[in-house]
Amino acid sequence: MKIADLPFGLTDWSDVPVTTHPGESGHALWRTRQFGGIRVRMVDYSPGYLADHWCSKGHILLCLTGSMVTELADGRTFTLTPGVSYQVADGAEPHRSSTETGCTLFIVD
Repeated sequence: MKIADLPFGLTDWSDVPVTTHPGESGHALWRTRQFGGIRVRMVDYSPGYLADHWCSKGHILLCLTGSMVTELADGRTFTLTPGVSYQVADGAEPHRSSTETGCTLFIVD
Protein backbone atom coordinates (compact mmCIF):
# COMPACT_ATOMS: atom_id res chain seq x y z
CA MET A 1 0.00 0.00 0.00
CA LYS A 2 1.32 3.39 -0.94
CA ILE A 3 -0.23 6.42 0.74
CA ALA A 4 0.37 9.58 -1.27
CA ASP A 5 -1.10 13.09 -1.33
CA LEU A 6 -2.94 12.65 1.94
CA PRO A 7 -2.58 15.52 4.41
CA PHE A 8 -2.93 14.90 8.13
CA GLY A 9 -6.57 14.65 9.17
CA LEU A 10 -8.86 13.33 11.86
CA THR A 11 -11.95 11.17 11.50
CA ASP A 12 -14.70 11.27 14.10
CA TRP A 13 -16.36 7.97 13.20
CA SER A 14 -19.60 9.01 14.94
CA ASP A 15 -19.98 11.70 12.23
CA VAL A 16 -19.52 9.32 9.28
CA PRO A 17 -22.83 8.23 7.67
CA VAL A 18 -23.86 4.61 8.19
CA THR A 19 -24.81 2.23 5.38
CA THR A 20 -26.47 -1.13 6.05
CA HIS A 21 -25.23 -4.29 4.32
CA PRO A 22 -27.34 -7.42 4.85
CA GLY A 23 -25.59 -10.74 5.31
CA GLU A 24 -26.92 -14.23 4.75
CA SER A 25 -28.12 -13.62 8.28
CA GLY A 26 -27.80 -10.45 10.33
CA HIS A 27 -26.34 -7.24 8.94
CA ALA A 28 -23.25 -5.06 8.91
CA LEU A 29 -23.27 -1.31 9.54
CA TRP A 30 -20.44 0.38 7.64
CA ARG A 31 -18.97 3.81 8.25
CA THR A 32 -16.67 4.37 5.26
CA ARG A 33 -14.03 6.94 4.32
CA GLN A 34 -12.25 6.86 0.96
CA PHE A 35 -8.74 8.30 0.65
CA GLY A 36 -7.73 7.96 -3.00
CA GLY A 37 -7.46 4.21 -3.61
CA ILE A 38 -7.59 3.36 0.12
CA ARG A 39 -10.91 2.54 1.77
CA VAL A 40 -11.06 2.78 5.57
CA ARG A 41 -14.08 1.45 7.46
CA MET A 42 -15.48 1.04 10.93
CA VAL A 43 -17.87 -1.91 10.70
CA ASP A 44 -20.37 -3.14 13.30
CA TYR A 45 -21.65 -6.69 12.75
CA SER A 46 -24.94 -7.63 14.39
CA PRO A 47 -25.22 -10.73 16.55
CA GLY A 48 -25.84 -13.74 14.31
CA TYR A 49 -24.16 -12.15 11.27
CA LEU A 50 -22.97 -14.46 8.46
CA ALA A 51 -21.47 -12.97 5.30
CA ASP A 52 -23.47 -13.60 2.14
CA HIS A 53 -20.35 -14.11 -0.02
CA TRP A 54 -16.75 -15.30 -0.08
CA CYS A 55 -14.45 -12.28 -0.27
CA SER A 56 -11.23 -12.21 -2.30
CA LYS A 57 -10.34 -8.59 -1.54
CA GLY A 58 -7.23 -7.88 0.50
CA HIS A 59 -7.71 -6.32 3.94
CA ILE A 60 -5.94 -5.31 7.08
CA LEU A 61 -8.51 -5.83 9.79
CA LEU A 62 -8.48 -5.19 13.57
CA CYS A 63 -11.13 -6.46 15.97
CA LEU A 64 -12.08 -3.73 18.46
CA THR A 65 -14.99 -5.33 20.35
CA GLY A 66 -16.79 -8.68 20.47
CA SER A 67 -15.54 -11.68 18.54
CA MET A 68 -15.66 -12.84 14.95
CA VAL A 69 -14.80 -16.06 13.14
CA THR A 70 -13.12 -15.81 9.75
CA GLU A 71 -13.46 -18.94 7.65
CA LEU A 72 -11.16 -19.58 4.69
CA ALA A 73 -12.43 -21.44 1.63
CA ASP A 74 -10.03 -24.29 2.45
CA GLY A 75 -11.92 -24.88 5.73
CA ARG A 76 -9.53 -23.25 8.20
CA THR A 77 -11.11 -20.94 10.77
CA PHE A 78 -9.65 -18.13 12.87
CA THR A 79 -11.24 -16.33 15.80
CA LEU A 80 -10.64 -12.63 16.26
CA THR A 81 -11.11 -10.99 19.64
CA PRO A 82 -10.35 -7.42 20.74
CA GLY A 83 -6.78 -6.50 19.85
CA VAL A 84 -6.36 -9.32 17.29
CA SER A 85 -5.91 -8.47 13.61
CA TYR A 86 -5.42 -10.25 10.31
CA GLN A 87 -4.05 -9.30 6.94
CA VAL A 88 -4.64 -10.94 3.57
CA ALA A 89 -3.69 -9.95 0.02
CA ASP A 90 -6.03 -9.31 -2.90
CA GLY A 91 -6.81 -12.62 -4.61
CA ALA A 92 -5.21 -14.74 -1.87
CA GLU A 93 -7.39 -16.99 0.30
CA PRO A 94 -11.14 -16.40 -0.15
CA HIS A 95 -12.67 -15.72 3.26
CA ARG A 96 -15.98 -14.94 4.96
CA SER A 97 -16.92 -13.72 8.39
CA SER A 98 -19.48 -14.62 11.02
CA THR A 99 -20.20 -13.64 14.61
CA GLU A 100 -22.56 -15.06 17.18
CA THR A 101 -22.28 -12.13 19.58
CA GLY A 102 -21.62 -9.16 17.28
CA CYS A 103 -18.38 -7.23 16.90
CA THR A 104 -16.78 -3.98 15.76
CA LEU A 105 -13.91 -4.01 13.28
CA PHE A 106 -11.55 -1.39 11.85
CA ILE A 107 -10.72 -2.31 8.24
CA VAL A 108 -8.30 -0.88 5.69
CA ASP A 109 -8.47 -2.08 2.08
